[in-house]
Amino acid sequence: MKTLLKRMTMPGWLSLAGMIIVLVIALLAPLIAPNNPMDTSPERILKELDGYPMGCDQMGQCFLSRLIYGARLSLLIGFASRFAALIIGLSVGMCAGYFGGKIDWLLMRVVDMFLAFPSLLLSIAVSMAMGSGMGTVIFAIAIVGWAEMARIIRAATLELRSAEYVVAARTLGASHLRIILTHILPNCLPLITVIFTMGIATAVLSEASLSFLGLGVDPALPTWGGMVATGKDYMLRFPGLVFYPGACIAFLVIIFNILGDELRDIFDPSRKGNF
Repeated sequence: MKTLLKRMTMPGWLSLAGMIIVLVIALLAPLIAPNNPMDTSPERILKELDGYPMGCDQMGQCFLSRLIYGARLSLLIGFASRFAALIIGLSVGMCAGYFGGKIDWLLMRVVDMFLAFPSLLLSIAVSMAMGSGMGTVIFAIAIVGWAEMARIIRAATLELRSAEYVVAARTLGASHLRIILTHILPNCLPLITVIFTMGIATAVLSEASLSFLGLGVDPALPTWGGMVATGKDYMLRFPGLVFYPGACIAFLVIIFNILGDELRDIFDPSRKGNF
């Protein structure tokens, strides 16, 4: 970990600091938010009042409080959907790359089927079929993202399965599961870390897109994508209703992409001092 931190550049440090700030805001949302984000009042609609630092939205809810709580839900959906995609993609990719043969051919054809569909259209189809809700959004994003991850993990596993230490372990009678868990998986962790980090940005954008189309979580729940969708009708008179949540989405996507690029450069085997 110390070596990893020492090799980070200034953009990497800034992105890491930005990620920590967003995580702290999300975790401490009940303490930071000035008001209840679900509290509505017709008397406060689109007004600036004392105790409401950024005013109220079209439902009379505290805009700043919903922006703060939006970080919690957007990150939750991003991390949960990417973790689910990681589990599926890791299992499929390692099985295909390690066993090869007919198993590899069959699994890769399934991967090709998922990659053949445009990701957003597939997410929309899943959301429409299952109905709106947080669980549906997480599943829809995960079912789209696992295939690309499986293909990358398969390529790494194909290279690792012929390594000398893997061949030696197989010769000594180690089981397939033991070889995968103790020899192949640990050597894939740097690649997995990069894929997972950069994928969170994609998941956040996907959630925002689904919420904007009305296929995300309950509109009453504060998510940045949902806030952009509900505020677009008032964009000319109150551009902040769209600009601020949109800026938060852009900031989150940028810091995770920069952090992913930084990790990819650090873990690049062609560089000196790699792990």
